[in-house]
Amino acid sequence: QVHLVESGGGSVQSGGSLRLSCVASGYTYLPSFMGWFRQAPGKGREGVASTSHNGWIMYLDSVKGRFTISLDKAKNTLYLQMDSLKPEDTAMYYCAADLRWKSLPLRDDYNYWGQGTQVTVSS
Repeated sequence: QVHLVESGGGSVQSGGSLRLSCVASGYTYLPSFMGWFRQAPGKGREGVASTSHNGWIMYLDSVKGRFTISLDKAKNTLYLQMDSLKPEDTAMYYCAADLRWKSLPLRDDYNYWGQGTQVTVSS
C-alpha cells in the first residue's frame, strides 16, 4: 500500500509560481511511475506530468516549458515546480503512483492517489 500526501497548493496571481510536494510512504520498492494530475471544476482529470523511476519524463503540452517534475528518491518526495502560472491552471492537483510499468504515463489509471491540493490562479 502506497500512501501519498500532497502539499504546497495555494492562491497566486497570473505569472506567479508554486511548488507542489508529494511525500510517498508504505512501499518496499520505488514506484515505477509517479505523476501529477489535475481536475478543474466541471472537467475531467488530466495528466500534467509524470516521471518513471529511471527518469522518463512526460508533460501535458500546455504546461511544457512552465512546469518541472522532479523526484527526490532520498526523501521519497515528488515535486512539481509551476512557473508562469495562468488562470487556466486553476484546479485540484493530485499526486499519483503506480508500481506497474505504464505505456501511457499521463493516463489516470494509477493505483494510488493522494488527497489533492488546491491551486488557484487569479488574473
